[in-house]
Parts: sequence; structure tokens; C-alpha cells
Amino acid sequence: MPSNPIIVQKYGGVCLETPARIRAAASRVADLHGRGHRVVAIVSAMGKTTDELVRMAYQVSPHPNRRELDMLLTTGERISMALMSMALADLGVPAISFTGSQAGVMTDGSHSSARILDVRPIRVREELDRGRIVVLAGFQGVNPLTKEITTLGRGGSDTTAVAMAAALKAECCEIIKEVDGVCSADPRIVADAKPLRQLDFASLSEMCFWGAKVLHFRSVELAHSQNVPLVLRKWGGARHSTQVMKEVADMENGKVLAVNSMARIEHVEIDSADLNQGFEKFAQHLEQNGLPWPQLLASAFTAEKTRIMMTCDSEALDALLRTLERSKDLRKQRETLSSVSLTCFGGISSDLPYRAVQILQRHGIIADKYVLSSHSVSFFVPVESREAAVMALHSLI
Repeated sequence: MPSNPIIVQKYGGVCLETPARIRAAASRVADLHGRGHRVVAIVSAMGKTTDELVRMAYQVSPHPNRRELDMLLTTGERISMALMSMALADLGVPAISFTGSQAGVMTDGSHSSARILDVRPIRVREELDRGRIVVLAGFQGVNPLTKEITTLGRGGSDTTAVAMAAALKAECCEIIKEVDGVCSADPRIVADAKPLRQLDFASLSEMCFWGAKVLHFRSVELAHSQNVPLVLRKWGGARHSTQVMKEVADMENGKVLAVNSMARIEHVEIDSADLNQGFEKFAQHLEQNGLPWPQLLASAFTAEKTRIMMTCDSEALDALLRTLERSKDLRKQRETLSSVSLTCFGGISSDLPYRAVQILQRHGIIADKYVLSSHSVSFFVPVESREAAVMALHSLI
């Protein structure tokens, strides 16, 4: 058994939504084990459990303590891992479950948005060598200095899976989702979205940064840097999948691959002498109020004001905006916007922003501004125009 190849599989919350689905997932893991693989199954919380726990936290406190929030949220994955292990045992397959700390996932001390510093999978290797399936709670780790439990932020189970696959030198890291691999747009918005069977890491990372729900962009960057073979597969054993690799041959540079969106983007204005002071005040405000850093999208300084454009999950944005009401130097600026982004393979063609703006205008959508990177162009539009903008720009694919 010790010489058999290791496969890491990550199961998303929808795949584990009910006890029946957990049994079905366990059956697939058991089948893989039966074919001679050593298997590590990373599990998310069941269904919408994390959302429900977050709602409860904000019901008992408008500003929940970040440490206690981590303690609360990690229970979701612990439920999944224990139930999966029970289901495997019922199938006659030896299995054991571990929390992130038991599996050696070491992080920094940032509650709610910790980063993995190291993975020391001593117990995981021991159990794999004994012939057991290891079921591991995703999304969580431990700070080795303080011994405090931490969480990795939304999408953290993806990052756990990639980090564990890298540490174990796994043959493959499979991300099992409720969607058919990666598509050219969200199929719930664009009915004829096209499946993308091969993608390079740079393009996928850019897509995920700008709103694609298939993976967290941090996990894609980690897979790229650690050279982890990554496969995204649809729940239910679909024949099709998306393979992510360093290079994709025979694809035209400048080809538009996908259109993705972010539903909610907020702007914060900070009284400051310069950009540096603005960021210092913002960092102090987050620390004083026990808030995690949001995902920053753009910033500017004019007329003694630093303006920061950001996004994250709605509960965290709501908590941040509530704290601004008590601040003298920081305030919400302008209305909430959405983003719509086009990601291209091998770089953006020079005329793409112009063509995209024309298409939006023909559909009665006026973009507020755009941000350009090497692989994407992102437009900021009214919230009510987001889905129409996604459908309109999908014509460029």
C-alpha cells in the first residue's frame, strides 16, 4: 500500500448536502480505494451549513469575535468528516477523520482569512500507509505558535485540498463540484455556456479572482506554484472534466475564454494625506473592529481622499459598513456596483475593452469604469444590470 499512488479528492458542500449524498460520495471514495489508490478526501460543510452558522453568529452579535467565529464555523466541516468516515466504515472500508490541526495544516494567526504556512501531514501518511482512507476537514488549520484554530476564508477547502496534495506529492488533486467543470459563464445566467475542458493556471486564477465560483483563486495560485495536477469534475461521476495545466497548446492568444461577475462591490472613502496614510487608517480600522481584510480590487488618491474598491461575502461587507457609521475618517462612498469580467488566454487584445463597451451600450448598459490586467478586463456596472451584462458579453466568446 505505501507505494500506491495518492489521490486527493475535495467534495463541495452541495455534494454532501444530505446523508444520502454523503453515502453516495463515500461509495465513490471507497471505489477509488478498492482500485488500489491511497485516498485523502477533503470535505466542506454540508450544503448551506456555513451560511447558516454565519447568520446565527450575526444574530447573536452584530460584531462577532473573529476567534469565536472560527471556532463556530469549523464545526461544519467536522460534521461532514465524521459522517463521511461513518459511511465508509458502514461500507466495510477502513477510514479515519482528521481536523485541519490533526492533519498538520499550519497557518498564520489571521482569524477568518488565515494563510497556510506549512503542511506537516505526519498522521495522514501514517494512516494512508495502514491502508485507511483519510477524511480531512477542509477550510481550517492551526496557528503553531498560539495553538489557536483558524479558518482560511471562503473557498478554503479548495486551498486545503491543493496544499495537502502538494505536501503528499499526490498523483492528482480532484475538485468535485456540482457543476460540469469550468464553463465560459455561470450556467445559471447563460444557458448555453460552453464547457472548458483544458485551462492554463493563469487564466483560471484570473477567472476565479473576478468571480468564477468553481475555485478560490488562492488555491489555483498554490496549485500553480507547487505544480499540483488539478482536475475539476462534476458531482455524479460525469465523464467530462476540466484539466488545469501550465500550458495549453493550440489555443489562439487573445481568445476570450469566459465572462464572470461579482454581485456586490463596495467603495470606502478615507480622509488622508496620501495613499499610504489611507491604507494605514483602513488597516487600523479593520484591526480595531476585528474585521478580516476584504478582497481589494482597486484604489486611488485624489483631493485628500483615499478611495478603495473591494468585495467579499455579504455578511463581512455588511459588518464593515456598520462600523463605518461610527468612524470620523472612513465612510461608504457611492452606490453598490457589480463587476463583469472578460478573461482571455495569453493576454488581452488591444481593442477588446472598446468592443465590450460597445456591446454593453447596445444593451443599454453604461459601465462606470473598467480595470485592465494582463488576462482580464473588468467593467463595473449597476447591480441590476449584472446578469444582462454577462449575457451580452458572452457573445464575444
